[in-house]
Amino acid sequence: MPPSSLSPRPLLHTLAERLGILPEYLDQTGTEVRVTSDATRVALLGALGIDASSDSAARSALAALEAHEAERLCECVRVVAEPGAPAHEGSIVGLPLNVPGAWRGAPIEWSLELREEGGAVHRSSGAVSNSDGDVVLSLPAAPRLGYHTVRVHIRGAREEREAEQMLIVTPRSCVTPAALLGGRRVFGITANLYTVRSARNWGVGDLTDLRDLAVWSAKVGAEFVGVNPLHALRNRGAEISPYSPVSRLFRNVLYLDVEAVPELAESDEARAMLARRDVQGELDALRASARVEYARVMALKRPVLEMLHRTFARRHRDTGDARGEAYARYLERQGKSLATFATFMALDEHFSERTGSRVCWREWPAPYRDPASPDVRHFRDAHAEEVDFHCWLQFELDRQLEAAARAGVDAGLAIGLYQDLAIGTAGDGSDTWAFPELFVMRASIGAPPDPLAPQGQNWALPPLDPRALRESGYRYWRFLLRAALAHAGALRIDHVMGLFRQFWIPDGMSGSQGAYVRFPAHDLLGILALESARHRALVVGEDLGTVPPEVPRAMEQWGILSSRVLYFERDHMGEFRSAASYPPLSLTTANTHDLPPIEGFWCGRDIALRREVGVITSDDAAHAALAGRAREREALLRRLEAEHVRPAGDERSERDITQRDAEGALAGSDARDAKLRGAVHEFLCRTPAALVGISLDDLVGETEPVNLPGVTLDEYPSWQRRLRTPLEALRDDPRVTAALRCSRADAP
Repeated sequence: MPPSSLSPRPLLHTLAERLGILPEYLDQTGTEVRVTSDATRVALLGALGIDASSDSAARSALAALEAHEAERLCECVRVVAEPGAPAHEGSIVGLPLNVPGAWRGAPIEWSLELREEGGAVHRSSGAVSNSDGDVVLSLPAAPRLGYHTVRVHIRGAREEREAEQMLIVTPRSCVTPAALLGGRRVFGITANLYTVRSARNWGVGDLTDLRDLAVWSAKVGAEFVGVNPLHALRNRGAEISPYSPVSRLFRNVLYLDVEAVPELAESDEARAMLARRDVQGELDALRASARVEYARVMALKRPVLEMLHRTFARRHRDTGDARGEAYARYLERQGKSLATFATFMALDEHFSERTGSRVCWREWPAPYRDPASPDVRHFRDAHAEEVDFHCWLQFELDRQLEAAARAGVDAGLAIGLYQDLAIGTAGDGSDTWAFPELFVMRASIGAPPDPLAPQGQNWALPPLDPRALRESGYRYWRFLLRAALAHAGALRIDHVMGLFRQFWIPDGMSGSQGAYVRFPAHDLLGILALESARHRALVVGEDLGTVPPEVPRAMEQWGILSSRVLYFERDHMGEFRSAASYPPLSLTTANTHDLPPIEGFWCGRDIALRREVGVITSDDAAHAALAGRAREREALLRRLEAEHVRPAGDERSERDITQRDAEGALAGSDARDAKLRGAVHEFLCRTPAALVGISLDDLVGETEPVNLPGVTLDEYPSWQRRLRTPLEALRDDPRVTAALRCSRADAP
């Protein structure tokens, strides 16, 4: 929308829109238009490094942008679809050349070099007799799917110029369920891995638990196992949310099974430590705990892992044996990004130990804030073993994750592991240190105001600068996808709307003063499709909440599954929608990590918790919420009955939700509760949705949510609740048998 002639600052509005700051948006109700203020425009442009504080500054910034674009021979990156794709997705027939103004109207000679990803080089040349504006130069060959480099050289009467473009050729869509599953509709088990309890883990679910869960899931007819993001965390204090990681490129050492590390069999020192009475006592305490004790778990794992790394370095590294060669190949594949991450982790620990508390990298001595500085290189050399330790941890994590994925596929999982990519990374983490030019450090990603959060939500995650991301050839996005898709048969994109637009909140402002910023959706989705094809993996977009109309259309076009959650699938009267109304291209679940399990929903435990922490501010409001939940229960039972899946003889519609229930007095679910959960699962499995995710929490009858959004860890222990039922009991637990109802495995 062009800036209004009535605007007091039309140049500011033009500049903001050129940089993707949207002038307005519809609120959560879909009825009220919220307009971006000029103060927000100035603040967001300032966060992007552009001074727009006055009309003269805005005019200068616009002129600089236009001059830069006018002088560019070609776009730095172009994402185009393979031949046969819809015309609006682009074409690879040629290279659009922007002839500089001083060259127009005169003849030019040109030459092109196309260097394909696989190494093949093609060249062509020619001349244009009367260059006037844009010219399309024919490519010397039609490149295949992949990442290619195009170099162009032009020569005029008195001058020569060169430019380079990354040409990314993508499939027409991501891998689809039809292509991967041959038309079958399937279900899988979803779990928050840290919550998993087993007799052998160290108080937190680990990758051996994931392997065992995958094998068990295959035996009961599932085709995938979904997990929370496995991204790297610091695992202490408040730094435990899987959605606010240190890095999205690497994984959390918390999930290592120490006893599965091969070097344990070679280390007398480590085995002796594990046999100590105090260590065994701590292990017993961690296994018995109702919560994940992140710091205590890592205090136990870390010294053993350090011993095992020393054994690895002495016996395998640089020896040429199989283990050492596997490590060398891993280092080569990961390249500079792993070395940078490992250096950051070593520096983070170094400065934290010196001060006695964690120090954000932006507060380190200035020479250490730049990964390429001589001081950082010197530190890496002087602390080579500490850096190598963090590289080795990632190597072993990758090996154990691969083993878990392989065991699941060997047991019969058609899809395998279904992983999760968080929307952002912590501002004080490795990714922002390694790629400082990509992140906007004076703004945060969040969500606009809604009835539950009148001031909006600030997630304290720095956004990526879409211009800088594009200028880099989308390198970080490619790295992210490859890391997330490693050993995965499906990938969930958290908050998929972030590929289209993100809600940015300038530092010092509230969520109500934020604005949406546009992202290059076509390019990001094209690269996603390419990586999906290369990994032969499905993609699910978490598209809950208020979704712009272009998002569902684009997701369907690109073969991305929508997320459908039973709790939200209601009509305008509050009735649950029929099974037949669910879209085929979707993943359907009863709930999410931000919502209560079915049993908690049924007894109103989430309402009681929100009252306890003050999100619900009065007893009257709590009673009203409980009354509303009773109506929701009745509506759910009506839907189950209409679909002929309600358990026979279930009279719970006549049982009011009592305050005792809401306070969590139910110590566990009985057989009747499990049958109701089974009826919900059977309903989901009768939908046309390609995938159904059945939560492990719901199979065993948990009532507590793993996350209570909008509150601190002091108010509610999010990300810490463990399952009451251990993995070993799943096979013989009658509640699991009753809750695991799904007849879709053989459906057409």
